Amino acid sequence: MDALTQVASSAASADDALVRRAQTGDAAAFEMLVDARIDRCYRLAWSILSNGADAADATQDGLVAAWRELPRLREPAAFDGWLNRIVANAALSVRRRRGRIREVSVRTYPDDDTPQPEPPRDPLARNAMDEFVDNDAIGRAFDRLRPKDRMILVLHHVEERPVAEIARSLGIPIGTAKSRLHYARTALERALEAEA
Repeated sequence: MDALTQVASSAASADDALVRRAQTGDAAAFEMLVDARIDRCYRLAWSILSNGADAADATQDGLVAAWRELPRLREPAAFDGWLNRIVANAALSVRRRRGRIREVSVRTYPDDDTPQPEPPRDPLARNAMDEFVDNDAIGRAFDRLRPKDRMILVLHHVEERPVAEIARSLGIPIGTAKSRLHYARTALERALEAEA
């Protein structure tokens, strides 16, 4: 076993131990797990919502749900994928709520034809995505994508997650993850062509 494999194995077993401790109600262990993953969780939520405040809310909702559901997690080694799925579901829930709120506000003010300005983006949310979305045309094309397409592109190209891990995180077969990644890339290409 080479040194790199030993370090990875040691880190994984340390995380497994933290998960087991957190499952018994050890808040400090859960905090240690979350501290190492909170930026990634926020980026995932942001990739779905494209809004800093909503992404922060979804991240918080996801972490609260993770703490509540942690005793039911059967495999401590699956913690990362399990947490990604919870945060992604929380972000999609926030997106659905946000859509209902916009529908209500449109119905409340039917005579107002002035377009509403897009909410300002959180500059801190983009720090990890700057390389991926640094061009205005790419950024606009990326914003046109469905949340699920943005999410899988971020997981694969920004977070550099292998397709098998993405499949586990989303609770889908590997073939489905490959297919969704392909369609998301195709959608991004089409959106880029529209920007040209």
